[in-house]
Amino acid sequence: MISRRRLLGAIGAAAGLIAAGDAAAQTYPSRPIRMIVPFPPGGPIDVMGRLVGDRLASGLGGNVVIENRPGAGAAIGSKAAASAEPDGYTLLFGSSGSLAVTPALYKNAGYDPVKSFAAVAAVSQGTLVLAVTPSLPVKSVAELVAYAKANPGKLNYGSGLGTPPHIAWGLFKLQTGTDILYVPYQGAAPAITDLIAGRMHMIIDAPGVLLGHVADGRLRALAVTSPKRSADLPDIPTMVESGYPDFLMTFWTGVVAPAGTPEPLLARINAAINDGLRSAEMKQRLAQFQVEPQPGSPQDFAAFIAAEAKKWADVIHAAGIKVE
Repeated sequence: MISRRRLLGAIGAAAGLIAAGDAAAQTYPSRPIRMIVPFPPGGPIDVMGRLVGDRLASGLGGNVVIENRPGAGAAIGSKAAASAEPDGYTLLFGSSGSLAVTPALYKNAGYDPVKSFAAVAAVSQGTLVLAVTPSLPVKSVAELVAYAKANPGKLNYGSGLGTPPHIAWGLFKLQTGTDILYVPYQGAAPAITDLIAGRMHMIIDAPGVLLGHVADGRLRALAVTSPKRSADLPDIPTMVESGYPDFLMTFWTGVVAPAGTPEPLLARINAAINDGLRSAEMKQRLAQFQVEPQPGSPQDFAAFIAAEAKKWADVIHAAGIKVE
């Protein structure tokens, strides 16, 4: 039985923490905010992170400094953010790779996507595209699956090792019951080069790296992995329409903070990011990466991260995907 004195003391302490958080939010930010991007500069995630950083700076009336910390499948930068002081002055611009795939793939990633972070705001979401080399005699997902089952072990699939497209291969095998060989590449560019040349047969990757090749006929798009069709490929069906209702996979980004960051600060940052995401300019800039803004609450984003982390951990385990 908890004594009345101890109970009142606990309530008082909690009230004190809330008051301290409110006071901190009123003076926040009093110094530059560091936003860690766990990828090299110049790529899509880095550019989107800088767009959000600019909007966050203008919305909060402070400075946001982007710090690129690439390496180990985004684990280096993510771990650095997770271990930072939870005072609102360190944020992580995370993604489906760093917050869902990497923690499940690497035994010693050094952080937990749910326990190590406080969700701040979702930023963007986009589809992936299933494409094949035109020399493959298939024009639909059904034909691809039938061909793969008639030729077990003869088709190959390539992507960067430990990336979301790598996990997409595992999901495709599990959902379709096909035997397709995975070939690891250093990144998307060499994989697509081999796909165009016919040395590799299929890939599931972001539209940004595939659309140009689909448009000029060097690749054939069969499906997209989002719940609805892509505005960039309106004639291409979804995997759901193609007969696989549970094949849903999106590429997403969002901002998180170290666990324990005061909720009033999270609310202020969330509001500033959401205001930016609702602007016509931000929508236009994000559309260049074939993604859509996803304004919402920290609670919604936290639930989404938890669901995605479990989903992809289950796929990685079931497909036996390993990264040495």
